[in-house]
Amino acid sequence: MASSSKANLAEQDEGEEAEEIEHFNDFTLASSWERFISEIEATCRQWLADGPKRLLEKGAVHLDSSDNIYKVKSELKNAAKIYSMEYYFEISGKIADWNCTLHDLQLCFGVKEFLVISPQSASGVVLDAPEATKLLSAVSIALANCSSLWPAFVPVHDPSRKAFIGIQNMGTIFTRRFEADRIGSQVPIKFMHLEGLYELFVSKFAYCMSDHSMHLFRVHLLMKLTYQTLSNDEDNYDDIQEADTENAESETSPGCGNPNRKHWDDDCPWNEWYSAEDPVMRFDLVVTWSEKVVESSLEMAEMENASPHEAEKWILAPNLYPNLDSSKGDRIGFASQLHLLVNALEMSFEAPFIEDFVSVENPGSDNLESTMVIPPPTVLDRVLKDLFLEDPQLPDFAKDEHKSSRAIKGAPVESLFAQFCLHSLWFGNCNIRAIAVLWIEFVQEIRWHWEESQPLPKIPANGSIDLATCLINQKLQMLAICIGKKRELNEEFEDCIGTKDDASANMEEVNKVGDESSSFHARSQAFDEKRDSLLTPEGFNGSKTVESKFSANAQDVHSADKSTLDSIRRGSAGPVGSMKLLKLCQSLHAPFTQSAPLMTEDMHEERLRAIETFGFSFNFSAQLERETLSSDMSAFKAANPGAVFEDFIRWYSPRDWENDESEAKGPSTDLTEGMNVDWPPQGRLSRGMSESGNFWRKIWDEAPILPASEQKPLLDPNREGEKILHYLETMQPHQLLEQMVCSAFRASADTLNQTNYGSLKEMDTKMDQLYLTMASTLRPLQVNLLSNTSDTIEDLQRLCVVFEHVEKLLILAASLHRRFRQVPRISEAIFSNYYNFYLPTMGIGLADVDTQKEFDMKLQLSQNERQVVSNMFTPPTANQSWRKVLSMGNHLNGHEPILREIIFSMHDNASDNHYASSSHRDYQQDTETYRMYTCGTSNDLQIYFDI
Repeated sequence: MASSSKANLAEQDEGEEAEEIEHFNDFTLASSWERFISEIEATCRQWLADGPKRLLEKGAVHLDSSDNIYKVKSELKNAAKIYSMEYYFEISGKIADWNCTLHDLQLCFGVKEFLVISPQSASGVVLDAPEATKLLSAVSIALANCSSLWPAFVPVHDPSRKAFIGIQNMGTIFTRRFEADRIGSQVPIKFMHLEGLYELFVSKFAYCMSDHSMHLFRVHLLMKLTYQTLSNDEDNYDDIQEADTENAESETSPGCGNPNRKHWDDDCPWNEWYSAEDPVMRFDLVVTWSEKVVESSLEMAEMENASPHEAEKWILAPNLYPNLDSSKGDRIGFASQLHLLVNALEMSFEAPFIEDFVSVENPGSDNLESTMVIPPPTVLDRVLKDLFLEDPQLPDFAKDEHKSSRAIKGAPVESLFAQFCLHSLWFGNCNIRAIAVLWIEFVQEIRWHWEESQPLPKIPANGSIDLATCLINQKLQMLAICIGKKRELNEEFEDCIGTKDDASANMEEVNKVGDESSSFHARSQAFDEKRDSLLTPEGFNGSKTVESKFSANAQDVHSADKSTLDSIRRGSAGPVGSMKLLKLCQSLHAPFTQSAPLMTEDMHEERLRAIETFGFSFNFSAQLERETLSSDMSAFKAANPGAVFEDFIRWYSPRDWENDESEAKGPSTDLTEGMNVDWPPQGRLSRGMSESGNFWRKIWDEAPILPASEQKPLLDPNREGEKILHYLETMQPHQLLEQMVCSAFRASADTLNQTNYGSLKEMDTKMDQLYLTMASTLRPLQVNLLSNTSDTIEDLQRLCVVFEHVEKLLILAASLHRRFRQVPRISEAIFSNYYNFYLPTMGIGLADVDTQKEFDMKLQLSQNERQVVSNMFTPPTANQSWRKVLSMGNHLNGHEPILREIIFSMHDNASDNHYASSSHRDYQQDTETYRMYTCGTSNDLQIYFDI
């Protein structure tokens, strides 16, 4: 048993030895460091095999800081440490210019694709110098095994220094080494100037030369300077300092004045209501010189004194405020206040009367008092004074009005009610209580104007009512007309009182004065009425022929005296062509008539409802128009003595008179030739007018013979005025707020539409779209279809968001246009780029806008545009000068660059270089053997070497 077990053990040992021989270990990869190099090599080979397109398909990450750079990442482990290796590459084959958006390492060292290997730690840099060198060597060996020419970098030192070391295998010729570091503070004075930087670059390779002092080095130089205009905050600080100084001087000199600082939008149309923050924070001007060859430090000194106007390229980059694309609740404008007005509309359904929102007895008054503040009486008085300030000249209501503005049933922007709505937006932060208080005081002021017969401001009393506006504006227009009529009646009454003593002596003259003074309603016709007088040939326009013809025919037909007939004709506006009366061979005269009574929209709707209820007929139509019809019949009788009902119909309603063909041909063209005119006219009344009991004939029979000047006015100003005031004082809150919302949106848009922003087609398109959107969204409010549970409130809130988008774009357009009025191409290009950048966010609320992505644009300027941009860099004031010590050259109107970037390089023939190989291959092309990139200011300098 023991022997057999020993035999088994022997066989097992032999099997293990054979297995070990069969699966031997490769001792060339025995160390962990060698396995680490192998892992790097395998990863690089895979990336090389995939290529850029395949890597994009596998999920390469795009860098936000660049337009065309992507990266892939792999984790590597060496002993207890984990490293991250990143491969950066571009997908386009074109060479990127340093004016484009490049990665820092691309810009600093002039590479296109590269590797970065760093530890996965909190700092992300290699703090140990031997470890950094060993890590870089491992990557270099792996890349050499792959036959790859990728440069590799390792971040070192403190992260704030942004320091790197790197290496690149250039094949059989030489190896490039990279080094970058940063001087964060206390920059040596020599490095503030171009001479010192030039000498620093030369010192990196001059030791290789046999005679340093006598050798001229042909150094290639590229320089880029960045200038920056002062921001608004810096301007404000300087203005405050200057104002304090001027105030101190004015205390000692009483005669000195301190003018207020002018804000950027003082002459913009919205400035009357709010002051907008300038959306353009500042501008960066990047000035680039073409490549130069410098052979001495003296040439560098000359270049430091060169003017930026001598540079090859000027590139302008606008810097907008970061919160321009977001809504943080601190932006004040029409859109924000309109949103508050919509909230007030939603609350207006909670009470039936306006006074309920002010009264302390209202059940919800506690909540109102705690959340809604009413401005003090001084603010209320100031608003009312501004609203009712007497303006000797009425504004042009149609001036600068958008073509789609009248599609919104609101009040014109310059009208009294529109101004009330705009004031309400800013009164007490537009809460329902403040609106109620302001409305009550507003109506009381209107009543005072009515009782004192004082004309209403900002309302034209031209005798017409614009039915395309809201009902409140129509009521105010009609009230203004009533006040004008009332003033005329009061003036006539005072004139009558003044002539009371003379009335008994000369009653006829008093009657004549009364006729003339009471003719104010007749003077509103398109032509002026002549005073009643005898019918002489000179009494009418060119009526000699008519008078002679009448005299000839009168002798044949009637024996009445002509002078007697003429003496009783009153209120005639002249004959109507060749028309004759039916019973008398006299010309038919058109009378002066009173204007039809003015009606607002609700009065028209009331008449339409009555017609729908009772149906349309001659009699019912005559009942609705009884007063007007009776007035016209009386005037017709006075102007045509002896006329019959049929004569009135022929003149007033020709379609109800069926003439024969002879009269249908029209009036005679030449009455002076004594042509025979058929008389009496042939024809008949229509069936509707000839029916028995016709209401028109009944009115004709009852109508007195009175000219329009002696009739009672159709419009009773006292009655209509009181009805209007009753409507304003008793209207329900939601009816008021509905009309306020429509008028506020229209007035706000019309105000913004007056902005001068040049010929920006995108802005014109957005304004057109805004008006159309407002018209469709506000339509339910115009037809009184809104309720407290209606979805219209949500639509109005979305409309506020759309309005805010357009308002922000318009303010930006105005800001750009003001700066580049002489060179509109710049403002158009900047706005067009921002519009395309901002357009994807315009369908959502501003609170949902992604603020991580910033607007970035660079615009190359032409020669004729440079001077306009240069003028934006105004010479610094005394307060600005002491805060900035000028330590670098290349000043632009007294401003030194905020950033100076320089690329020094040496180009040698590869065959003459000590790195050249012994190969017989021909390398006659110039190669960049040394490179130095500097970036910074007098207080912060970064230097990158490539040697």
